[in-house]
Parts: sequence; structure tokens; C-alpha cells
Amino acid sequence: MPEGSCFCGNIRISYTGEPTIKALCHCLDCRKITGSVYSTNIIVPEAGFTVTGTPKTIAKTGDTGNTITSHFCPDCGSTLFRDGSSFPGSKIVKAGVLDDIEEAKPLAELYVKHRVSWVDPVEGTAQKETMS
Repeated sequence: MPEGSCFCGNIRISYTGEPTIKALCHCLDCRKITGSVYSTNIIVPEAGFTVTGTPKTIAKTGDTGNTITSHFCPDCGSTLFRDGSSFPGSKIVKAGVLDDIEEAKPLAELYVKHRVSWVDPVEGTAQKETMS
């Protein structure tokens, strides 16, 4: 069972089952919440997802016009996962918070129009302009 935590360790997450997709996201929101030029995401079924601790949340209208909610540690600020109507019944886990990320290799890239010029496409990935 993949597990992970925020930077300070106060919030832990885990999931069972297979991810529905593993993707890099180049959207402007992912840049802001990661402090980097993209995020690596693992979308997993909500049914096998667990949280230990109480994250804070912030909801925002995303590029698609749908609301997306970020769940983060109130102590250290690490974003652990997101959810929203674009991915019903799923959690969007930020791969960097997982204890073992070897299985997080992305199979798709989202919002490629926002990919910065000095980041190469990931070979063999499906590339999409938006999320569903």
C-alpha cells in the first residue's frame, strides 16, 4: 500500500488499488501549489484512499471552470492531494509526498501549452491541453 506524508509528518495518506492515471500537470495552479514548474500527480480511487490527521483545505475555480480543492498540512503547508468535479470519485495525490515514488512515472502530461520551454516532454506520454 503506497503511503506518504507532509514535510513535518503530521498528516499521512495512503491508498490501495491501482492508480487510474499518473500525469505531469503544467497548469498554472500546479505551478503555484508546488513552487515548481509542474506537478507529478497520481490519480487514485477515493474508495481506497485514507488520511490520518486533519488537513486544511482551499478551493478554487480551475482552468476548466470546475472547482478543485487542495488539501494541505496546516503546520508545514505541504499540499498532499486535491479533489474536485473534474475527477469524481478520485483523489489527485501529489507524488512527491509519497515515501516511495519509483512507481510514479507519468504516463500523460496535462496542460502542455503551459510547459516551460526548458522542460522537455516526457517520452512516451499522452499529451493533453486540459483535464477532463
